[in-house]
Amino acid sequence: MKNRLLYLMILGTLLMSGCSDDFLDTKSPSIQSSENVFENEGMMKAAIMGIYSQLTNTYVYGQKMSVNWQGVSDIELASGYPTQTNTDKTSDTGAANYWCDWYNKTVRWDQIFKLAELANASVDGIRGSKMIEEKPEKVNSYLGEALALRALANFELVRRWGDIPYKDGMSKSDLSNVYLGKTDRDSVYGAIVKDLQEAIDYLPWLGENSDYNCERVTKGFAKGLLARVALFAGGWSLRDGNQFSDTNVEHYPNTENNPGMAEINGYYIGRPKAWKTYYEIAEQQCAEILADPKNPHQLDPDYGNIWKTVCGLGYNTFNENMFEVANGVGYSGDIGMLMGRAIDGGIGYGSRGFGGTYVSTNGYYFYSFDPQDLRRDYACYWPSYGKSGNVNKETMKNDIMSVRLGKWDFFWTNDAYKSIALTATARTPTGINWIVMRYSDVYLMFAEARYALSGAETVSPVAGISARQALEKVRERAFGGASAGTLQYDSDFFHAIVNERAWEFGGEGIRKMDLVRWGLLDQKIEEMKEAMLLMMDGTESVKIFDKVYQPSDFPDSVYFKYDNKGEFIDLKSVNFYTNLTSNPDPAVYSGERWFPMRYRTMSESDYVTHSTRVLITASGLRASYDYNGLLSKLKYGDKIGSSYITYTTGNGVCNYRHLYAIYYEDIYESNGYLTNSYGFDYE
Repeated sequence: MKNRLLYLMILGTLLMSGCSDDFLDTKSPSIQSSENVFENEGMMKAAIMGIYSQLTNTYVYGQKMSVNWQGVSDIELASGYPTQTNTDKTSDTGAANYWCDWYNKTVRWDQIFKLAELANASVDGIRGSKMIEEKPEKVNSYLGEALALRALANFELVRRWGDIPYKDGMSKSDLSNVYLGKTDRDSVYGAIVKDLQEAIDYLPWLGENSDYNCERVTKGFAKGLLARVALFAGGWSLRDGNQFSDTNVEHYPNTENNPGMAEINGYYIGRPKAWKTYYEIAEQQCAEILADPKNPHQLDPDYGNIWKTVCGLGYNTFNENMFEVANGVGYSGDIGMLMGRAIDGGIGYGSRGFGGTYVSTNGYYFYSFDPQDLRRDYACYWPSYGKSGNVNKETMKNDIMSVRLGKWDFFWTNDAYKSIALTATARTPTGINWIVMRYSDVYLMFAEARYALSGAETVSPVAGISARQALEKVRERAFGGASAGTLQYDSDFFHAIVNERAWEFGGEGIRKMDLVRWGLLDQKIEEMKEAMLLMMDGTESVKIFDKVYQPSDFPDSVYFKYDNKGEFIDLKSVNFYTNLTSNPDPAVYSGERWFPMRYRTMSESDYVTHSTRVLITASGLRASYDYNGLLSKLKYGDKIGSSYITYTTGNGVCNYRHLYAIYYEDIYESNGYLTNSYGFDYE
């Protein structure tokens, strides 16, 4: 992040600190008058910067929404595969596994509501300002930013908590609009769409105005965000039928008879009957971005360059990153420190190390990739960097339950962070920006919406491409040029999109929420669990995404070369997919036993423990679980089952419980207007 923008954000924070407090705070309503702020261009800009500064808050994109709240999906694991803590209803780990209650302060919404309230204050102040007539172009740009940031805040609230208290103006001093009950999510989504449609008209493209780079909201991002919002507005989510009518809501058909999607206690999975209207919005917005000659965004031809650049605090020269949350070294952002390539502390690079397991992935995700997919090793990184003998070097790890994300690397960070990390004794904000949206998402959202409405082959008259061509545009980069792999994907086009978004966006806070809106979260997690157990068991074929592996397809040992310095492993040299009988050249290759051998040589008690950890993962998502059929396939199934039943699994209340609980203090301070749903109230 540039120092000038950081200065402006800090100034904006100081200016706006008295302008508006938490959304439901009855003690400190708005006190800063619009005459003091919004009749002066410099102060108006500082007010806008104050909204941006809130994006870096720990409970917004500084940590929670970028790291912890990725939760457990099929390819991402917040805190790995836990044991005793997976049902802790007051922790990040418990919430990641869909266990939560109204005392869980790790999933509070107050700082996101503060973001919305800061944006409300600016929207109201700018609309009432005389400057909107004196400098309409400049002031309208600020209004567009405020509207888009308000939309972003409300979007994050509604997709994480469901039906929420909503208002489109700042809190009044007489508290007449402070105490609010829940507004149904379909109405909230309608208001968000309206905000973004207005904002788009006011905003410049990135680079069109020298003040607007990827760290500020621009036309391209606002249009992309509108497309993303529309897909969620038209998607599936858990609903409270006890509180809101389903007159305009379609119930999930559950033709597959998935027990995790069954309706219970008035709670059901639904989407608007008019979902196609939202998909039309998504397709139109993406098509307009792709077709506009003023559009400055491109796919970076080198996928790895995206991550090397953002870790080094640089701007992507292809403008692939449509919007980044602007963090500052030592100031904000735990990106990389808490998830990324593993580097041990205390080896000459600082005491804290880098790349924790707050979010990691697994062998299932790794083996979902085609071997030729260039994204694989940025998504899944096996080696760990630390002391080996008397030297620092990478060593190959073999735990399929704990594979690091490869998109964030200490050695790509800039000198300022490395200098601070060298002497730091506590966690130090990396300053690495959080990428909220990349240009590849526009192609894939277009492909998804276009396919749902018109099929895979019909060409959009606006974008000039079909859904299939948009999908293949993203795959072309992943496989490089004219590789045959570009055209080799699932024959079911919807499944191809589901898979492609996993391969493109792993670890970026997108996968779990995608699965939620598709109605696939429970199904995909259960597919992952079964595949992981069969990989460990080694007696049956394993289905992973669009691939089927036989036990013999996984090597007993892997062999690999180091670089010329003997420090970093050359991942292209590793036989991940070939079972070699011996080291091809001990003078050149090093070796490590691979996960099949690891589990074959593990003690029975350890094997049972590891298998149980897989089964109890994400165990708060359903009302109840039955694994008898799966356990019957496993050689130690009876013993795993005996271990499994000693743990609490199933919330007993509702299925597909992906939403968070409202914190008890917010309920108490609502004067009886708010209550929790989905069994989250506990006395």
